[in-house]
Amino acid sequence: MEEIINKVANSALEVFDLEDYYPKGMRVQIDISQWLLEGFLLKEKDFREHLKNHDWSQYQDQYVAVNCSTDAIIPAWALILVSVHLAPFAKKVVNGTIEDLDASLYEEILSKIDYSVYKSKPVIVKGCSRKPVPMRAYILATNYLQPFARSIMYGEACSAVPLYKESKK
Repeated sequence: MEEIINKVANSALEVFDLEDYYPKGMRVQIDISQWLLEGFLLKEKDFREHLKNHDWSQYQDQYVAVNCSTDAIIPAWALILVSVHLAPFAKKVVNGTIEDLDASLYEEILSKIDYSVYKSKPVIVKGCSRKPVPMRAYILATNYLQPFARSIMYGEACSAVPLYKESKK
């Protein structure tokens, strides 16, 4: 019986796994429609009173996405005011969904990585993840890798989809 050789482990293939960069921390979404009259009408005095009485400390060291789940027309200052109340407690505040929040976190993290270690190497951007990695993070990572990598694939080594190959000079 022949020895089974793991060709992937022995190859020059570099795996770029976005899960390795997933920031730890609780994520929470605040829906400001809870502070609107019938979920649609912002009455400034009432809105400010709700914000004043809300326990903002519950968001200590959390990542927070702020949005409105209804079709209410919200003045820009309302979301900004919510972020002002969150600022002393939250690690980060964004307007949008949890996915928007994760995308924003990845934008910060991926912009600080030294991609030169992938210079002239074949790279696979790992596709399967147990953590909620947003599609924007995959696109951004690929854009950062492209100037350095010889080739970029997506997925797993056993079933990778080619995305980019450096042109012959």
